[in-house]
Amino acid sequence: MTGTITHGLQALAAMFAQAKEEGRSAFLPYFPIGYPDYDESLAIIESMAQAGVDGFEIGIPFSDPLADGPVIQAATQRALEQGATLRKCLAGVRELRARGVDQPMLLMGYVNPFMRYGIEAFVKDVRDAGADGLIVPDLPPEESARFAEACRNEGLALVFLLAPTSSKERIALVAQHATGFIYVVSLTGITGERKDLPPDLQDFIARVRAQSGATPLVLGFGISQPEHVALVSKLVDGYIVGSALVRAGGESVAATRALTEQLLPR
Repeated sequence: MTGTITHGLQALAAMFAQAKEEGRSAFLPYFPIGYPDYDESLAIIESMAQAGVDGFEIGIPFSDPLADGPVIQAATQRALEQGATLRKCLAGVRELRARGVDQPMLLMGYVNPFMRYGIEAFVKDVRDAGADGLIVPDLPPEESARFAEACRNEGLALVFLLAPTSSKERIALVAQHATGFIYVVSLTGITGERKDLPPDLQDFIARVRAQSGATPLVLGFGISQPEHVALVSKLVDGYIVGSALVRAGGESVAATRALTEQLLPR
């Protein structure tokens, strides 16, 4: 996706509309700023943008990433050891925008550093840096009022996650609070590459779809192969690939670009 001129929720809506018009799902790769080092991470993200992805989940390294599997944990730990900070990640987003990366970007991180920064100040700085929303795995909807208000004031998305174990009531709660899209977790547990996706995935997505109205659904956790993309593209509005791309990022920009091209929607 290129030519994005809108921002925040509008940019995400335009991204999903374009993908739908083209009869495909939107591809949002995950990559953390600071791995293998700061400059290389920006080069990798810029290269993926040039490959034609639709948007990004930009990882903010954190010392206790509860939802992340071993590949991403190791990568974010290395980033922290090399001096990655929240402010440096915001500077990275600003730099990517300056380089012409125009796809929507959502920052993925954990709630404690955001609260230490100051919720309203952080969300404003996210907006000013050029990001379009937040994904906060350890922020439940019922505790999100200040974040939600701050994001609403800045026109940003605040994305919540739904696991396969979610009850009907939980799905309804997340659907009620969702902005931008709902992050549908394909399996119970942590991120990471899987050979096969769960057999009951279609039923879970149908349960969420029944209560989420027109809100887009984006699937993540375990997607790592073109065959997975072919399957999930028929079920959801977007998909996120993380661990496989982070693993490739440890090799080179070229390796990450090559895998990105393999995982583009067909």
